[in-house]
Amino acid sequence: MGPPDPTQPYNDLPRLPPGTDLESKAVLKRCIGARAALAELKQAGTLLPNQAMLINTIPVLEAQASSEIENVVTTSDRLFRAIGQGDSTAVDPATKEALRYGSALRRGFLAIARRPLSTVTATEICAEIKGVEMEVRRVPGTQLRNDKTGEVVYTPPVGADLLRDLMANWEVFMHDPSDLDPLVRMAVLHYQFEAIHPFTDGNGRTGRILNLLFLVAEGLLELPVLYLSAAINRTRETYYRLLAGVTRAGEWAEWVLYMVGAVEEAALWTTAKIRDIHAQMELASEHIRLHRPGIHSRELVEQIFIQPYCRIANLVEAGVARRQTASNYLNALTEIGVLVPKKVGREKLFIHPALLELLIGTGGASAYRPPLTVKLPSDLLAR
Repeated sequence: MGPPDPTQPYNDLPRLPPGTDLESKAVLKRCIGARAALAELKQAGTLLPNQAMLINTIPVLEAQASSEIENVVTTSDRLFRAIGQGDSTAVDPATKEALRYGSALRRGFLAIARRPLSTVTATEICAEIKGVEMEVRRVPGTQLRNDKTGEVVYTPPVGADLLRDLMANWEVFMHDPSDLDPLVRMAVLHYQFEAIHPFTDGNGRTGRILNLLFLVAEGLLELPVLYLSAAINRTRETYYRLLAGVTRAGEWAEWVLYMVGAVEEAALWTTAKIRDIHAQMELASEHIRLHRPGIHSRELVEQIFIQPYCRIANLVEAGVARRQTASNYLNALTEIGVLVPKKVGREKLFIHPALLELLIGTGGASAYRPPLTVKLPSDLLAR
C-alpha cells in the first residue's frame, strides 16, 4: 500500500502499537542519555527551596515556545509582565492565548493527581487553551496546510465514532504495562495524537502539554517544568518532516530518535537554568544581607525569585509583610539595585532585571550576574 493521499481523510491510520521494532540500539542508547538528563533535572529542582520558582518561570517559557510553533507569537517578557500585573484583560490576543497555555498546563498537572491521563484530560486541556468548550471532532473539513504555499499536507481521520475509537486505542497504549521505555512510548503517543487530530484546533499545543504530563505520570519528572517546546521550535521543520515521515512511510526510528533527543536537550537546558536561578538567588541574598541587613529574610528573597515582576500585593499575600512594610522592602531593594520600579496604570511593578535576563536571555550555566551589573533596555522601561 502506498502513502496516504494528503487531501483525503486518513481513516486507515494504523492502531497502536506500531508493527515495528521501536527500540533499536540507537534508540536505547539515546534513552539512556535522556533518562540521565531527566534524573539530573529532578535533582536540580531540589536546589530551589520554593517550588513556585519553577512552576511560575519555566512553564511560562514553555507556553511562549509552544504557542510560537503554532504561529501564536508573543514574548516571554510580555507573558511575565501580564502575570506580574495580575491582569490578562489588557494584553494582546496572542499573549492572552499563550497565558491560557500556561493555565492548561497547570490544570492538567492537577488533574493527573486525581485520575490517569485520558481523552477527558486532553479535552479539558484543549478547552483551557482555546478558552471555549471543546469536544472530539464531529464534522469533516479539518485539513493541515503548508503555511507558505497553502498546499494540503495532511487530512486527519473523520467521524466521531472513528476518532473516539482511535483515542481509546491511544489510551490503552499509554497505560500499557509493557517494558517499552516510557520515552519511546511518549514519542509514539505524540505522533498518534497529532495524527488523530481529535479537536478542531489546539491539537499541537495540547499534544505538547500531554508529553510533559506523561513524563510526570511515569515518574521521570516531578513537575512539568521541562522546556521541551524550545527544542522543537528550534528544529520546527525537522519536527514536521519527521511527523510526515511516519505517516507516509512508517519511519518510526527517525521520529523516536528525534523526540528522545529533544527531551535530553530540553532536560540539560532546564537543569542549567535552574542552577542559574539558584546561583543568582544566592548572589542576591548575599547582596541584600550586605547592603540592607535589616530587611533580609529567606521569604523576601524567595518572593522576588518567583516571578521577574513583583507587586507589593505579592509580598502581602505571601505573608512576608503588611502593605506599607512590603512597599518599604521593595523600595529598599530598588535603592540597592536589585529591583527596578515601573509604573503600570495605577500600580507599581518592580522588575527583577537579573532574573528576567536569566530567563529570557541566551546565556549558559553561568549566566547570572551581580544585581548592580544588569541593566534593562530603555524600551522595556518605557513600555
